[in-house]
Amino acid sequence: MKYEYRRGQIYARVGVSLPHVVIASNLVRLLGNHLLDNDCIVLPSDMKVRLEEANCYYYPDVVVTCDQRDLSSTEDFILYPSLIIEILSPSTAKFDRGGKFTDYQTATSLQEYVLINQSEMSIECFRKNEQGIWIYQTYKRGEKVDFASVDLNCEIELIYQKVSGI
Repeated sequence: MKYEYRRGQIYARVGVSLPHVVIASNLVRLLGNHLLDNDCIVLPSDMKVRLEEANCYYYPDVVVTCDQRDLSSTEDFILYPSLIIEILSPSTAKFDRGGKFTDYQTATSLQEYVLINQSEMSIECFRKNEQGIWIYQTYKRGEKVDFASVDLNCEIELIYQKVSGI
């Protein structure tokens, strides 16, 4: 069992469905292959992100860091994520869009926050522009998803590959 920490409170992470795991695996593979020859690493949900200013530790479903301080660290967390992806479940969707996103925004290194629906082909992306303002974009079936923080464009169908019923 994994636990997340938020401002003095400890919360048990809920179990995940097969579609959730398949989507996360697809993302780790797609991003990992794309970033194979550069200084970024793609981490699955076993790695915590520490948000010092928000006083939180979270286990995102997928996280990418390109910061040398994270790459050379031996800690059990990273501090400088550039891309965070959460796969929504009915029990976590509201918090992932609200309080958790607010907490993640305290990581000044964060460039993109992505929310993936596991029951329909729909992806929400929050991307920080040059002025530091978060821009919202959605992707649906038949579209290419742009992960600008890591310079990856891919068909949305690749993210949902082998997910039943979608």
